[in-house]
Amino acid sequence: MKPLKTSRFSVLAIALLFVVGVACNKQNESARSGGGQSQSQQTSGGQETVQDDESMKDIVKVAVGSKDHTTLVAALKAADLVTSMANAGPFTVFAPTNVAFEKLSAGTVETLLKPENKGKLADVLYHHVMTSALEADSFSDGQTLTMFDGKPAKITKKDGAMYIDDAKVVASIRASNGVVHVVDAVVLAK
Repeated sequence: MKPLKTSRFSVLAIALLFVVGVACNKQNESARSGGGQSQSQQTSGGQETVQDDESMKDIVKVAVGSKDHTTLVAALKAADLVTSMANAGPFTVFAPTNVAFEKLSAGTVETLLKPENKGKLADVLYHHVMTSALEADSFSDGQTLTMFDGKPAKITKKDGAMYIDDAKVVASIRASNGVVHVVDAVVLAK
C-alpha cells in the first residue's frame, strides 16, 4: 500500500478548521457561562449603564453631573425614564433646575415622586421633551412646539432671551443624544 500523500493546502485547511472549531467552542462556552458576568449584569440596565469617560455625555449623564439637577434626576428615576432618556434619541430636553422645582406649590414634588403617581410624573417630564435635537437658534419667536406628551408649548424670544411658555432658558448643553436647555421653571401643560 502506498503512503498517503497530503498537499500543503490540505494540511493548512485541516489546521484552520481545528483553530476555528476551538475558537467556536470557547465562544459557546463563554456565552453559556455568561462571559464572566452574572445573569443580572447581562440583563439589567440599558444605555445609562455604559461606562465611558471618553465620549460626550448623554442627557442623563449631563443631568447626573449637575448639582443643580438632583430633583430632575430623582424624578427621572421615580418615573422609570432613565433608560429612555439615555438612549440614542435624538432629544431636546428643557431641564428644570432644583430651584425651578422649588417654585411649585408646597408638596407637589414630594407627591409626584410617590410610586402611585408615576404616570403623572412621567406626563410632567414628557412635557419637557421633544424627539429632535434642536439648538436654541433653531427656535423662532412665537413658534408652537409639540412636546413628547402631545401637548403644545410656545417659544417666546424677548430681550435676547428664549422662553418656553413661562420658563426662561438659562443655558444650553450639547449631549451625545440631543440638547439640554436648562430652564428656570417647570413647564406645565396647559
